[in-house]
Amino acid sequence: MLLDQIKSPEELKKLGKAELIRLSVEIRDFLLSSISKTGGHLASNLGVVELTIAMHKVFDSPKDKIVWDVGHQAYVHKLLTGRKEDFGQLRQFGGMSGFPKRCESTHDCFETGHSSTSISAAVGIAKARDLKNESHSVIAVIGDGALTGGMAFEAMNHAGHDDLDITVILNDNEMSISENIGGLSKQLRRLRMAPAYSNIKGETRTILSSIPHVGEGLTKSIHKLKSGLKVMLVNGMLFEGLGYQYYGPIDGHNLDELTSVLEMSKSVKGPKLIHVVTKKGRGYLPAEKNPAAYHGVGPFDLKTGVNSSSGKVSYSSMFGETMMELAEEGEPLVAITAAMPDGTGLGNFMKKYPEKFIDVGIAEQHAVTMAAGLAAEGMKPVFTVYSTFLQRAYDQIIHDVCLQNLHVVFAIDRAGLVGNDGETHHGVFDLSFLTHIPNMTVLAPKDGPELNRMLKYAVAEHEGPIAIRYPRGKAIEISGSDNHVSTPEVVKEGHDVTILAVGNMVERALKTSEFLNEQGISCGVVNIRQVYPLKKELIGKIMLENASKHIVTLEDNVIESGFGSRVNSWIHEESLNMSVQNLGIPNRFVQHGDVEKLMTSIGLDPKGIAKRIQMKMKIRSHQR
Repeated sequence: MLLDQIKSPEELKKLGKAELIRLSVEIRDFLLSSISKTGGHLASNLGVVELTIAMHKVFDSPKDKIVWDVGHQAYVHKLLTGRKEDFGQLRQFGGMSGFPKRCESTHDCFETGHSSTSISAAVGIAKARDLKNESHSVIAVIGDGALTGGMAFEAMNHAGHDDLDITVILNDNEMSISENIGGLSKQLRRLRMAPAYSNIKGETRTILSSIPHVGEGLTKSIHKLKSGLKVMLVNGMLFEGLGYQYYGPIDGHNLDELTSVLEMSKSVKGPKLIHVVTKKGRGYLPAEKNPAAYHGVGPFDLKTGVNSSSGKVSYSSMFGETMMELAEEGEPLVAITAAMPDGTGLGNFMKKYPEKFIDVGIAEQHAVTMAAGLAAEGMKPVFTVYSTFLQRAYDQIIHDVCLQNLHVVFAIDRAGLVGNDGETHHGVFDLSFLTHIPNMTVLAPKDGPELNRMLKYAVAEHEGPIAIRYPRGKAIEISGSDNHVSTPEVVKEGHDVTILAVGNMVERALKTSEFLNEQGISCGVVNIRQVYPLKKELIGKIMLENASKHIVTLEDNVIESGFGSRVNSWIHEESLNMSVQNLGIPNRFVQHGDVEKLMTSIGLDPKGIAKRIQMKMKIRSHQR
C-alpha cells in the first residue's frame, strides 16, 4: 500500500499524479475500515481526502502552519503526518484524539474542537510570523457551516483590513452537521451554480505591475473591469469586499485543480480565499446520501451502514418527543437550535412544526439574544444546545436574558462527560457558570421521565430564565416520588451518610450506597433536582430527618464553583454541625475515552466513590 509508505508529508511530495489518485482511494478505504471499528467523524473526513493531500503536496508542514476549524475533519491530515498506526485507538481512552493535538505532533500547530476559530488563530499565527520576520505560509481551513459563526467574520475583517498574508481555504460541502442555514449559505450556492469563472487577479496584477510606466494604471483598469464582470457573474463578491483575493469555486476532488490553485496562491501576497467545493461522505454511498447521520458515528457495520447502538431511546430523543407534546398542547413555544436539529432530538419537531422551529446555524450568541427577543414578545423559546457550546454565549445569557428576567428555556444536552470527543466537548462547566447568575433557575433530571416532567414545567409553569441539563446517551428510568420537579427527592433512606446527587449522578450514588451498605454503612441518596437556587430549607429538613452528620455532594461538573460549593457556603453560613465531602470532576481537562473508563480514572465509579467516602469518614472519626 502507498499509504503504508507515507510517514510524513515529505514522502507524499515524491508521488506523481496517478500515485496520488491511488493514495486517495487507499485513504478512503482505510478510513472506512478503521472508523467502522472505533467510531468517529466519518463523512467530513471522506470529503476532504483530495484537499488534504493537495495541501500537504504544496505546503511544507510543519514549517507552514495549517489550522483546522473544528478539527474533526483532520483524520486525513493525521494519516499523512505519520499517525496511521495510532488509528486503532482513535478516540479511545489513552489513544489518539479525534481532533488536532499539539502534544501529538508538530504538524498540529493549533488545537481546535469548536467551530469558527481557525481564521482567528491563523491571524494570530501570521502576526507572530511577521513580528519574528519569518516567511512561512499560514493556512486556515474552514467549512461553510462554520462561516455562520460571527467570530469567523471578525477575523476575516481584521485580516482583510491589515492586508495580512494568509490563505483561507473554504471547504464548501453545503453541510455543517445538518444542512446549512442562512444568507451566506445561499450566497455560496449562487457561487457554486455560477458559470465557470477562474479568478487569476493575483497573477495578472503581478505580471502587469512589472511593465514600466503603464503597468500600474493598466492593472487598476483591468481590475475594475474584472470586478464588474464578476459582480454580474456571481451577484456580488462578499469575500473580495472584505479585502480577499478570491479563487473559485474549485472542484475539491480534482487533485490537479487543487494543487494548481494552491501553488498559485503561494506566490500571491495578502489575504486569499480559495473556495473549494467538496462532497461530504465521498466514496461511501450511505454517508453521501445521509451525511448528517455519518457525521459522528459509533462502530457500525461497513456493509449495511447500521450503527450497533441504533434503536436505543436517548435523552435527546425524549426531549424531542416532549417538545412535540408541548406543541400539540398549544403552547406558544419556539424551538431553537444552532445547526444541530438531529443531534438535539428536534428532527421530527422541525418537520412537523416548521413555523415553530428556528435553526440559526453555528451562532450560539445570536440564538440566545434572539430567544430573549422572542420571550420579550410573549413567546416561549426553548434553546436546545450542547453544554460545551453554550459556553460561547455566556455574556448573552447574563445581559440579554437574565438581566431582563425573560422566560427563556435552555435545554442543555450533553451535560457532564460525553466520552470520545474529549476535552473540547465535555459539558462539565455549566453548573459553574450558570449557578451564580441572578434570576436563573437550574434543574437536573435523574432519568428520562423526570426530564419530560421538568421540560413541561419549564415551558408551561415557570416564569423567568430556566435551564435543564441532561446527559448524553440512553435515557434510564429510576423509580421515585412524583412530588414537584423542583423539590429534592429522597431516593433512598440512610443515617450514617447522605449523598446529595445531581441529575445523572443519582444512579451512580445508588450503586455507591449498595457498596457502602455491604460495609455496614447506612447511606442515603437525595436527588437534588433544583441545583440553583438551592432549596436550603428542604435539604436541611431531609438531613435532620435522617440524622446524617456526613454529607457527600456528587456532581458531573467541575468541583470548583459547582453544586458542592453552594452546599459548602450554606453549611458555613448556617454554622451547621456537618462534615461535607465534595465529589465531582477534578479541576483539570479530562481526556477523551469511554465515559465509564473516564469516571474510573478520576475516582467517580461507584466503588471508587464508596472508597473515598469510607476514607473520609475514617479520618473524621479519628479527628473526634
